[in-house]
Amino acid sequence: MRRLILLVAIFTSIYGSSQELNCAVVVNAQQTGNENVQVFKTLEKQLNEFVNNTRWTDKTFKTQERIECSMVITVQDYQSDTFQASIQIQSARPVHNSSFSSSVYNFNDKDFTFKYLEYQNLNFSPNQFESNLVSVIAFHVYMILGIDADTFELNGGEDYYKQARDIVSYSQQTNSKGWAPPSGGDQTRNVLITSAVSPTFKEFRSVLFDYHLKGMDLMAANVKEGKTAVATALSQLENLHSRRPNSFLLRVFFDAKADEISDIFSGGPSVNTANLVSTLTKIAPMYSRKWRNIKF
Repeated sequence: MRRLILLVAIFTSIYGSSQELNCAVVVNAQQTGNENVQVFKTLEKQLNEFVNNTRWTDKTFKTQERIECSMVITVQDYQSDTFQASIQIQSARPVHNSSFSSSVYNFNDKDFTFKYLEYQNLNFSPNQFESNLVSVIAFHVYMILGIDADTFELNGGEDYYKQARDIVSYSQQTNSKGWAPPSGGDQTRNVLITSAVSPTFKEFRSVLFDYHLKGMDLMAANVKEGKTAVATALSQLENLHSRRPNSFLLRVFFDAKADEISDIFSGGPSVNTANLVSTLTKIAPMYSRKWRNIKF
């Protein structure tokens, strides 16, 4: 019996440390007027199990290394097995030697229509379309993994972005919203991953690395040096803006970072922020109110 208990404990430890995400998935059906219908509760339970128990990579994550994230699915309407919804995805990355977590991904995906029958199996295939529900969730999982990896290693998220692109490739054949090739000012999953891996937007990924590893992670030891490094990293985005003004990718970056940037530079120690405020106002004018809080 003692040997059996030991084996179970070892298996649990290995299994528990292999998963990559610690993700809270919420299904909000208030807009339907029938939020207490059992199918929504079942869907929420199944999605939590699917996201947190699927092995998304071949890497082993310790429990404390799992990426903190959330997915909030807001169902606007449903008829039989067809759901019309949106999904808000957020993820954060721990800052070295602190209890602070830095928001790195904040995306509101409005093109989310899917079919779901209660208790249906949710299985992910890297190379084959299973359902729009599975594809959308998996796409955002790999965006979370890719962006997180880019904050620890320059271009470290390459393999995860490749998988996200593969999901787009086989899912767009279904003609579901969000997968089609970019057209004009579209703000879709296809546009997001196409931009993230394009050399045209290379600063997006270099800034993720410099901002976090060279900036935020230094603040526990030297706040002023860390703040200066964050400001220097952000200045790179001016080149991206010059090439692609008002790009969707910049919007995605600042949707995650605007509050944090405002907080970092709204208190001491003092660093030169004149150029920073000018740059931020030019490349992210939608957050100009927050930039006015920058004083240090």
